[in-house]
Amino acid sequence: MPLGIDRTKFYAAKARELEAQSLRKDERIASLETENAMLYLKLAHLHGEVAAAKREASASFSDLEISDQFKTSVIHKSAKLRQDIQTVKQELAKVREAAVEMPGQFRQYFQRACTVVQHHTAVYESNSSNITVLAEQVAQLQQALNDVTERHAREKKRRQELHNALMELRGNIRVHGRLRPLMEFDAENEDINALGRPGTRSEVVVHYVDDENICVRTNKHNKVFEFERVYNSTEKQESVFDEVQPMLTSLLDGYNVCIMAYGQTGSGKTHTMLGSHRNDDYNPSHDPHPDEGVIPRATRELFRLIEEKPLGTHTIEVSVVEVYNNDIRDLLSRDPNAKHDVVTGGDGQLSIPTVTSKSVDNVDAVMSLVQYGLKTRKESATLVHEHSSRSHLIVTLTVTTKAPSFFAKSATLDTEASPAVSLAKKGRSSSQTWTNEPTANQQPVIRTKLQLVDLAGSECVGMSGVKGAALREASNINKSLSALADVLGALAEHRTHVPYRNSRLTHFLQDSIGGDAKLLVLLCVSPAQRYITESLQCLGFGQRARQVQRGPTKRRLPSSAEKVAPDSSGGHPRPSSANR
Repeated sequence: MPLGIDRTKFYAAKARELEAQSLRKDERIASLETENAMLYLKLAHLHGEVAAAKREASASFSDLEISDQFKTSVIHKSAKLRQDIQTVKQELAKVREAAVEMPGQFRQYFQRACTVVQHHTAVYESNSSNITVLAEQVAQLQQALNDVTERHAREKKRRQELHNALMELRGNIRVHGRLRPLMEFDAENEDINALGRPGTRSEVVVHYVDDENICVRTNKHNKVFEFERVYNSTEKQESVFDEVQPMLTSLLDGYNVCIMAYGQTGSGKTHTMLGSHRNDDYNPSHDPHPDEGVIPRATRELFRLIEEKPLGTHTIEVSVVEVYNNDIRDLLSRDPNAKHDVVTGGDGQLSIPTVTSKSVDNVDAVMSLVQYGLKTRKESATLVHEHSSRSHLIVTLTVTTKAPSFFAKSATLDTEASPAVSLAKKGRSSSQTWTNEPTANQQPVIRTKLQLVDLAGSECVGMSGVKGAALREASNINKSLSALADVLGALAEHRTHVPYRNSRLTHFLQDSIGGDAKLLVLLCVSPAQRYITESLQCLGFGQRARQVQRGPTKRRLPSSAEKVAPDSSGGHPRPSSANR
């Protein structure tokens, strides 16, 4: 039996069992003695019958002449009777021997059981002392574990502080440049014999210098552009995401994050943001593709980070919209052509309350919705690119985190202690449905946004050869990108007025560009001579973006849990715009 188990009851039961066996054997002895007595009586009876038979035979022989057959029968019966008597005597002798040996065997069994009981009692006492020692060791280990847990919590908090400090030192607006390789379509509409000769339109004029510099070399001048990070034409998607990954930690720490790809048509923006998920034959059930872009990789990393958090503390909603011809279109709605407006909430946060938002719990669900939205995204072929995006794609992941319960108490105390806050709440319009007032059934939440933006490409109308509706699309694209450049210029020059409302794109991204979000701009640049104008414009845009100084990024504070109501668009229930 395993050590450390109380065997007292087992030994007591074993002793009782042996006693019961002894009683049964005693009863068996008594039964055999009774049977022996009965056999003696039967033997005496048989002796009497034999004697009577002899007497009858003698009397009969004197009077009658007995046949030989009768004599033989009597002789056989007598022989059989003597044999039976002998068998009974042998059995009786065996019973006597067993009865004589049984007390000795019982004493041996009893002594053996006592020895086993004494041995196991000693083992039990020894194990009991060992259990006491182990209990003391467990208590010491538990105390050590508590100390390690406390140190881990302090180090985790310190890591968050150092991580966010490092992110702020790097800059709240960071600009990375990515140079794509020379492609076949870069040489279209050229004399094939002239390819590779100096001065041809397919000549490489944009060069990778090092991890921080890109150089544009022309016959007139050489100009170097410096950024926080530069990727050469051979670096893979994984290298780009390695620089994006730390920003997702900041997202769960309570900061808004925006990642956008900027560049001319055909410079690799959609490849950088979506990668293999851009293909129509993509199956989310397959293993991750090595060419996955920023959107699927960021989504997968976000869910991985959430898995490390306590269960049920984080939820994610996704929306997919596009800005097409200066109109915001919901790509997850039943009516993607419906137009939507940006609303400023009571807390100053911008949102589009009429846009469909879907709850998701894994990366496949997110990418399935993105794939669904891409099917209705506006695209058309131009002379520059076969699948030119005619709209700005914006994928928004909203992370709702349940804040610790002490935030609710603090909010309640602050509300009771501030008469001004109470008066402000009383002065709200009676038509307002949503509230931030904490109640007994509400838990404070922190809501942060991850915006992943694939901007439409700027293009030269003469080079792209667009006409009609496509010309109008190109004009709106260039206007919105120009408005984005104007906003960055105003922020860099610290103007009192920043023209966010000049375009739906800049108005929608106002929180990310000029607000408190951590913004990463991925400049996608073509190296060919034929795109020199657009490349210089793109790199210049990145230089202006680097000059923007917005001050420290603000961490999102908890607000009370929000009531929700069904969205008229058929999507997920929408929270209050004031809380977004």
